Amino acid sequence: MLGLLDTIPAVVRILLVFTLILFLMKRQWSLGNAFLTGSVVLGFVFGMDPVAILKAIAMAIALPKTFSLAVVVSLILVLSHSLEKSGQMARLLQNYKGLVHRPRLNLVIFPALIGLLPMPGGAIFSAPMVKNLGAAHQLTGAAMSYINYWFRHIWEYWWPLYPGILLTTALAGIDLWRLVVFSMPLTFVAVAAGYWSLRNHAIEGDNGAVSKPLGPFLKELAPIVFVIVFGLGLGAGLTALVPAAGRSVAKELGLIAALLAAIFWVWRQNRMPSSACLAILTQPALVKLIYMVAGILIFKGILEDSGAVGRLSREMLDWRIPLVPIAMLMPFIVGLVGGITIAFVGATFPILVSLVHSLGQSDLMLPYMMLGLVCGFAGVLVSPLHLCLLLSNEYFEANLAAVYRFLWIPVLALVAGGMGYFGVLCVGMGN
Repeated sequence: MLGLLDTIPAVVRILLVFTLILFLMKRQWSLGNAFLTGSVVLGFVFGMDPVAILKAIAMAIALPKTFSLAVVVSLILVLSHSLEKSGQMARLLQNYKGLVHRPRLNLVIFPALIGLLPMPGGAIFSAPMVKNLGAAHQLTGAAMSYINYWFRHIWEYWWPLYPGILLTTALAGIDLWRLVVFSMPLTFVAVAAGYWSLRNHAIEGDNGAVSKPLGPFLKELAPIVFVIVFGLGLGAGLTALVPAAGRSVAKELGLIAALLAAIFWVWRQNRMPSSACLAILTQPALVKLIYMVAGILIFKGILEDSGAVGRLSREMLDWRIPLVPIAMLMPFIVGLVGGITIAFVGATFPILVSLVHSLGQSDLMLPYMMLGLVCGFAGVLVSPLHLCLLLSNEYFEANLAAVYRFLWIPVLALVAGGMGYFGVLCVGMGN
């Protein structure tokens, strides 16, 4: 059997495993189960025996990076739910009203504020404000759903609280701040492209809101700002101070400390009862999240231990398959099928990272990661399985096809902008 498998090209075997993971995701398997199953099958089709597969799984789970990344992602979810359940998120949005009197800006800023904190289906939080402003300017349901959906997601290419960004830095071994700084221009592309689809809609004049002081708004926003400033600052400090052996998790330790402080801050400030705090900490979603992170890193470990990527790299060199189309198409397909960022990062970036290294382009790791993020997220944005799109359309009673008419130009512009920026980064980095 193994001799027969060796006659099958590595690219075909990897694509079969890739297809299996996509199929399991389509069948509503959890991401953790899908990646773990794909990892075991990958090991078998590349000649690993059961003992070697179990050893690779154990080594991946035992990595400090696995634990620290799972804790960070889980604490982000705890903070998000704490802000929601305590009512602080609602107060944040309420205190924002009246700070800006330009309806066009409000329509953009309000969903963008919600986008600063990752939460499943977060677009529903900004929907009432968008509907209030949009109805006053006679916008269609499709237009309001598009505004609410698109501008809620303008940060996902670099905002360090998004699990997909954290996972990208862990898989690629690149500095978080470096990815943040280099990917930040994509938000400007997303905003400009998003406005383009609204060019024929008149949204002018004063919204009639009563002016409010800035202080209450900043007070409610403070926990999020604290996590970013203190967490990343402490992470950078620890990276500089700790021995080389501990630097791989130093950034996560800084974020863990900041997230814990912010969570207790929210609990205390809002006088949340212990029963509510316990309910947040014991929600099943946390266990699923930890399992998912472990499954993704197990998949990465078996890719390396099985020699799959080495064989794939040799075939690509023999067949002269360009790396750029792979970096664009693989993330896009998984993003389209899965409808969630961490799915395409977990499924395709371990392969992409290994290919970049094995093809001697390690100095271009950052541009390739940026390109993969843009194309993968383009797939997520047009995915009919994306929870935010479904909830937004349901709230505004909008037809999916009508919203797609607003989406297609910004998505194409985003991909084109990512390709152009990839070329600029490659030239700037000496290639």
